[in-house]
Amino acid sequence: MMLSGRRFRVELTDAQERLAQQTADACRAVYNTGLEQRRAYRRRGVWINYEQQAHELVDAKAENAWLREVPGHCLQQTLMDLDTPCRKRGTFNVRWRSARRWVPSFRFPEGAKIKLQKLNRRKSQVTLPKLGWVKFRASRGLDGQTIRSATLTREGAHWFVSLLVEDGITTPAEHARPGTTVGVDRGVAVAVATSAGELLDQVFTTPGERRRAVRLQRKLCRADKSSANRGKTRQALAKLRARERRRRQDFCVKTAQRLAHENAVVVLEQLPIRNMTRRAKPVADPVNPGQYLPNGASAKSGLNRAILSKGWNRFEVALKSASRYSGTQVVKVPAALTSQRCSACGHVDPKSRESQAVFRCTHCSRPAEHADVNAAKNILAAGLLAVSACGDDP
Repeated sequence: MMLSGRRFRVELTDAQERLAQQTADACRAVYNTGLEQRRAYRRRGVWINYEQQAHELVDAKAENAWLREVPGHCLQQTLMDLDTPCRKRGTFNVRWRSARRWVPSFRFPEGAKIKLQKLNRRKSQVTLPKLGWVKFRASRGLDGQTIRSATLTREGAHWFVSLLVEDGITTPAEHARPGTTVGVDRGVAVAVATSAGELLDQVFTTPGERRRAVRLQRKLCRADKSSANRGKTRQALAKLRARERRRRQDFCVKTAQRLAHENAVVVLEQLPIRNMTRRAKPVADPVNPGQYLPNGASAKSGLNRAILSKGWNRFEVALKSASRYSGTQVVKVPAALTSQRCSACGHVDPKSRESQAVFRCTHCSRPAEHADVNAAKNILAAGLLAVSACGDDP
């Protein structure tokens, strides 16, 4: 049985919306207080874990009425969400949940308390602790699926519920089209290039939307802090960014679904996206203390935006999710020299890449082809070699 997510836009009443916002604010306060407590303990050389903080949460609820008004297991789940990154990355490497940057959300972990009821062909409702029955538009069916948990999230002016369900589907033992393989190269100019010669890309923002985003950013810089105009400008800019994010997610999911259902083996590059999109470090000027040398930060920022705008990580996550239902094997290979190696003769030469889009081998007489397609062919060859070395038949 596989776990999968189902996301719907909910229709909250005014009272439900106030309670949902109050719950999200309480969860953020508990998260930040718990993080500060953990850091204070670490400065003294001792530890505090989830069990101790959960016991102290009971005492805090007895002293503060605003904590008793929200669902208690949402607060406990917040402490568990804090415990996981603290154990994985360290207490001082976990960020605070800022009131401006953090997306308000909280989770109901007890799926047995969540009931689902179908109202008509389009509408359904789900019962959430202390919120009661919440209506949503059932854009997809949930018949025969077991709900494990529910997460309520606010994006802009709307609230969404994400249901973690057990759909009763198992991964097939064999792909429907055995023997089919494809290599995928993720790029900046073209989002996805395949070894079959396909160039898959989409424009997520129109020129008018980009001009409007620039105007809103300038207006935001001129607005006074905590003013009503600043809040309206932030909401308008967030609405614009959300539209771009939904288009990118739609492209990544559709592309991943098609590649997974058409190929038994999909090979990707192993890209450290988080490290690749870090900002350039400042370079101190040894001659003039307090000043810094040019470090190409502007060009690096543009490259970072270009990488993040193509949704490399979103595509990889969507591909792994789709592969569970199709039985596709996703293989990752090192990315070194894949863009400089000729896929025909194997010669490596940086000069073979004449431009961003043209690859012309300096060693053999093969005709020029798209550089990303050549890289995808190299990725496929490396992936098949890795699969064969593991004893599997590609």
